[in-house]
Amino acid sequence: MMIVDDALFMRTVLKTMLTKNGYEVVGEAENGVRAVARYRELSPDVVTMDITMPEMDGIAAVKEIRKIDAKAKIIVCSAMGQQSMIVEAVQAGAVDFIVKPFQEERVLEAIKGVVG
Repeated sequence: MMIVDDALFMRTVLKTMLTKNGYEVVGEAENGVRAVARYRELSPDVVTMDITMPEMDGIAAVKEIRKIDAKAKIIVCSAMGQQSMIVEAVQAGAVDFIVKPFQEERVLEAIKGVVG
């Protein structure tokens, strides 16, 4: 798993949630530019991608990662009230979305949905 979010606190919350449920977090990134570079290096099974970030937003990063790997499994994360951005992210190639603040049950459901 790779976690992408510009807020260290959010990355930490998600990482704690995932590791305690048996998932391995192989990398993190704080913006879309780093996310694309880290994806190339690590080829993670699943990426959680924040939408609103500096340098390159999550939607642009989803598009770039999908150019590298058309089968990339990316779950976008957004704050409440960003429905139009979620639609745009799914059209860009995201496979699911989770809403902040994170609810552990929903996060795990989304991940199980993409890893089977």
